[in-house]
Amino acid sequence: MFVKSRGEHASKHVLPKNLALLLCFASFCAGMFFSNRTWMVPDAKGIPWTSRTGGKQFVDYDPNIVLKNEGNNSGDISGSQHSILTMDKAISDLEIKLMASRAERETIQKDPMMSEGVKNIESTLKRKYFMVIGINTAFSSHKRRDSVRATWMPQAEKRKKLEEETGIIIRFVIGHSSTSGGILDKAIEAEEKVHGDFLRLQHVEGYLELSAKTKTYFATAVSLWDAEFYVKVDDDIHVNLATLGVTLARHSKKPRVYIGCMKSGPVLARKGVKYHEPEYWKFGEVGNKYFRHATGQLYAISKDLATYIFINQKLVQLLNEALVLVVRCMCSNRSSNFIYLLVPPVIIVMLCLRNVLHKYANEDVSLGAWFIGLDVEHVDDRRLCCGTPPDCEWKAQAGNICAASFDWRCSGICRSVERIMEVHERCGEDKNALWSANFVQTIRTSS
Repeated sequence: MFVKSRGEHASKHVLPKNLALLLCFASFCAGMFFSNRTWMVPDAKGIPWTSRTGGKQFVDYDPNIVLKNEGNNSGDISGSQHSILTMDKAISDLEIKLMASRAERETIQKDPMMSEGVKNIESTLKRKYFMVIGINTAFSSHKRRDSVRATWMPQAEKRKKLEEETGIIIRFVIGHSSTSGGILDKAIEAEEKVHGDFLRLQHVEGYLELSAKTKTYFATAVSLWDAEFYVKVDDDIHVNLATLGVTLARHSKKPRVYIGCMKSGPVLARKGVKYHEPEYWKFGEVGNKYFRHATGQLYAISKDLATYIFINQKLVQLLNEALVLVVRCMCSNRSSNFIYLLVPPVIIVMLCLRNVLHKYANEDVSLGAWFIGLDVEHVDDRRLCCGTPPDCEWKAQAGNICAASFDWRCSGICRSVERIMEVHERCGEDKNALWSANFVQTIRTSS
């Protein structure tokens, strides 16, 4: 019979060196927590000491002596003790800075002029807007953008006035080309210098990437502007801003609201056709229809839903940053076994959450899918999808001005560059309607 020796048996239970140091450090921290005392060495020259008296911390620290001791007597203080002393000094410095910051704040509050200036800055940072309108556009749509600027989108000082007085933000939304810094990006940058009306996204443009672009737009917009509603509209649609604002204001007090012209079109399984759905099998038998969702020409969502998209988008970014941080720690000389243990769970979570919001081929279907499992109110409002003249013209003459107009057969205004001015003249609201509209009063009336 083979019998293990005592030495061999004992060697199996020896703790690794790094784990032993970690346990020692944890025990030390626990001792500090329960005794309410920090590292203390009485009557020792050249070693910093701290103590707590009456809730305050007093520090006696001489960096020159410590440096001298490190060079001549490095064996007197272990590496872990030196780390603790360094951390203790950092905490002391932070406490001093905090006290100085509090004193400075008290001084500002006592000074009326300085206090008023701080309040103005804070109010600007906390500005609340009514709605953010993102006009989806492409690199090749320069003429479309100009036609929108010439009709329903205020320019220059009027656009700034619109933001300040009515709380309406309007931006053309576009990402970047596959060749960063190429001729397409430079053309947009030159256009931005002239008009200053773009929102650039961290997104690579492409027709098959519209769902990803929509998700990035809402996540970016809600992080930049605190608004009640976030609107997406195509660049070949005519919009009456005042009517759109009044329409949305009626739903301002509702949480998680999704507004648009709701539809349920057929799921196209045949390849090669427009709006083909590669994942058609998920919707049942061939010939079935999509679930109810807003048509993609124009729709609006409340802040809660935009924040929901932002959180899911940001979660993946944070996981990517966490993985990069873990890899950097692994590559450094100070990495420990604990860092290696973090890698598998971080990677697993990233794989599980990378596509939390699933993207279908059509962006309006994707948006509807993101909300289908949530407690969301779907609002079907046909003023957001009127036809071009004579349809919108007749409605305007009857006093039912449309918020948006386009041609269904073209999924926008057919030949919009040539015809949007005609639509604007025949179906546009009064020129003073936008500046006289009181969205706050509309909210109170509807509530």
